[in-house]
Amino acid sequence: MSLLIAVLLCIASAAGYAAGAVLQERLAQRPFGVLVRMPVWWLAIALNGVGAGLHVVALRYGPLSLVQPFGVLTLVLAVPLAAMLARRAVTRVESRGIGLTVAGLVGILVLAGTTSSIVVLTSAQLVGLLLVTAALLTALGGWSAVPGASGLLAAAAAGVAFGVSSALTQTVAVHVTEDGLGALLSPDVAIAALAIAALSTAGMLFTQRSYRDGLGAPLAVSTLANPVAAAAIGLVLLGEQITGGALGAATALASALVAAVGVTLLTRAQPAAPPLAVSPPEPAIPAAAVMHHA
Repeated sequence: MSLLIAVLLCIASAAGYAAGAVLQERLAQRPFGVLVRMPVWWLAIALNGVGAGLHVVALRYGPLSLVQPFGVLTLVLAVPLAAMLARRAVTRVESRGIGLTVAGLVGILVLAGTTSSIVVLTSAQLVGLLLVTAALLTALGGWSAVPGASGLLAAAAAGVAFGVSSALTQTVAVHVTEDGLGALLSPDVAIAALAIAALSTAGMLFTQRSYRDGLGAPLAVSTLANPVAAAAIGLVLLGEQITGGALGAATALASALVAAVGVTLLTRAQPAAPPLAVSPPEPAIPAAAVMHHA
């Protein structure tokens, strides 16, 4: 019964993320100053928040190895939903791109690092991780802001931000579970909690920027970068190991290449969605009136 509850929560979480992503993409051309005054954008943020909350609750009923792979459902649900709202069919290229991306992601997640116990970040690891993450996000953010740059750079930054945030969430959750809410008074836990809030906000803003080039490819990149970043932290800092040793590592690399092919297909196939109407267009001035005033 617990596993069934976890699965249902994961599906609902992916649906919330997918709906939020579709709304964000349809508003992607608006400046941030305009977005914060649009109720539809706040609805998108709320849907993402619901997805995140359901994901956290799902972890109480099922293991991470079960819950994490369900994140790929966001991509599976979002692209058809965007096509439906745009009143078009999902193309065969999009279908192949989704299939390859999901297959690659599942291959990576199945072979992700495993360990017999949950390990938390030490003080030195926490500081080092935050410094490296800040430098990486600054670089990706700067490159993605260059005129003509691909939105996939912003999508990669969003995935990294969310992946690091997940790793920090695990550290905070373990301390709070063991020591209660008083653990939040510890400097390490407090810094990690503040970093989670900052990274989640940065991830949201990077995601919004990435959707200016469409939905499918940016969402696939962020969905790929998220678990890869989390797995890298587990392997490098938390003593986790790739399942299957050398063969598992080779299979994970092959899975990453398959996912990359899927992202490439989505990049070529995904048309940008028409933006949501904000106000009706101004009526055209008849030519006769212009000549009269002249």
